[in-house]
Formats: sequence, structure tokens, C-alpha cells
Amino acid sequence: MKALFYTGTMEMEIRDAAEPVAQAGDCIVDVSHCGICGSDMHAFHGHDPRRVPPMILGHEIAGTVLDGALAGKRVVVNPLMECGTCEMCTAGMVHLCPTRSMVGMARPGGFAQRIGVLEKNAIVIPDDLDFETAALAEPLACSVHAAMAGLTRISKTPQNARVAVLGGGAIGLLCAMVFADAGVDDLWIAETNPLRGEMLEAVVKAKTYDPRDGGPELASCDIVLDAVGSGRTRAASTSLVRPGGMIVHIGLQDNEPGLDTRTMTLQEIGFMGVYCYTPDDFAEAIAMLADRRVTGTGWSEVRPLDEGARSFHDVHEGKAPPKIILSC
Repeated sequence: MKALFYTGTMEMEIRDAAEPVAQAGDCIVDVSHCGICGSDMHAFHGHDPRRVPPMILGHEIAGTVLDGALAGKRVVVNPLMECGTCEMCTAGMVHLCPTRSMVGMARPGGFAQRIGVLEKNAIVIPDDLDFETAALAEPLACSVHAAMAGLTRISKTPQNARVAVLGGGAIGLLCAMVFADAGVDDLWIAETNPLRGEMLEAVVKAKTYDPRDGGPELASCDIVLDAVGSGRTRAASTSLVRPGGMIVHIGLQDNEPGLDTRTMTLQEIGFMGVYCYTPDDFAEAIAMLADRRVTGTGWSEVRPLDEGARSFHDVHEGKAPPKIILSC
């Protein structure tokens, strides 16, 4: 079969790959679509020691099961693999399992024509949910988890809250869509890429701004969601959040300093790192896509698998929309 391999820093290549073989508890999925994630880009840049080339990346997967109890079913793949028995797993917080791993990291990913996954991680989707849209389920689940982490930890209702999202990539945009769906009207998105800025204005009801030119007033936001995760955006988060407000940190660009912890202490500002999602978050993401409360219209682009290498470089060079989904 054909697959897109990560072969080294800034290097991707289409190669022939062995057909996946189902292990105990596995099923084989005929991959229809798989999205390029920021963590795939992190590996592409050589910054993820957990993803060792040559390997097949990709974990935002939608397709059809070919064998087993789910044969013929249309599914999305929850790529998060956990032990199921530890304290975190039994408490329902499988995303915090100390031995967690991911498809496209611990085992071959979805930038291929077929993939083997745990059958329990293949989630059946409605027949009228197209695969292109369904491939957004995994990043949307991350965004549901992040946005709700902020909304459930402030004293205001969503309708009365001011929220700033830093970063207009796929996760930032999807978080903004979740906030808007929850009823947030005073919503801001910071984005420095003019191509993305124009797209954001067209697809989500929010005030898009270039942080170099302005934005919401300092100390005015009930929630600041950092979808970039750099020292500069952490500094911006501290300056934008109001006393008693909440910073939600989902971006993983670097580990440089930036938070003003003195201000956070004196103003009782909350800070929460968020990672992945619970099964309930994933189910809510599928429901939002099935109900068309969230779609990829106007901000995602489908390209053939053969254009995968060029697509990674386009994302790197800022020439791509917030989401590229590869048709496999």
C-alpha cells in the first residue's frame, strides 16, 4: 500500500508500506481522510523525540472498518491508547494515563491507505457525516476539552464572558467555534498571519486582530486560551486576563518563560494546562459535527496523499489554511 513517511527533519516521502496486520483486539481501517495536526508538524520540525523516523504520522483519521465486529462501519479513530486500569483511567481521565500513547507515535499512523487500530478506538459515525468533516473529530475533541475547562471555571455565564483565543490555527479556531456554540458573544482571536486572519473573519463570529496592532483591553478577559504556547503568548495571556480570570494553555510551541506569576498570584488568576480529551469530549465533538454546528467549510482544504510532503512544507511556510486534510 501507499503511505506518507516522515523520514527526517523537514522531510516527508511517499513510499510503499507493508499492509497492516490486525493484532489481538485490532481492526483494519480503510483510511478515507486524515488531517495534519500541529503535533505532526512538531515531529516534522524534529522537535518530538517520541516520533522517530522513518515512520507514518497522522492521527486525525476517518474511514471504513474492513474486518471484525465492525466490518463495513464508517468510523473515526480515537487515537489515544491507555492502560484502562490505572487510577486515572478508572476515574474516567484516560487522557492522563501515565502509560498513554498515540496512533502515529507508538504505532503507524493514518497517512496511509490502511491502518490497524484497536477496535475499541474505532467509533461509529452517522451515515450522513462525510469523512472529510469526520476527520475533524479528534482536533475538535481537544478543543471541546480546552474550551469547557475555561468555561466551567469562571463565575460568569458564557453570554456575559469575554474570551480571547491566542492563535488562529486549527485548534484555536475550533476552540473559538466551541466558545461561540456555548454562547460566548464577546470573542476575540489573535492571529498574525493575514491569510488565516481573513479566513477566521469569514467562518467564526469573533473579532480577529493582529496582536501587534491592538486587541482587547489589558486585564479585561475572563478567559484567555493560549493555542500557541510560546513565551510571548504566555506573557500576553497574563496581561490580557482579568483579576479572578482563567488562562487555559493548550499550545506546545516552546517552554520559554513568559507568565507573570506575581500578577497571577496577586490577582488570583487561574492557570490550567489541557491535553487531549475524555471519551465524553470525543462524543461531543462527533455530535457537533453531525449536527453541523461545526464544519470545515471555509478554513480546511482536502489534498491527495501524494501532495502530503508539499502540504507539510506549505504549513511550515504559512501558505496553508488552518487545516489540511489528506485524502488517502
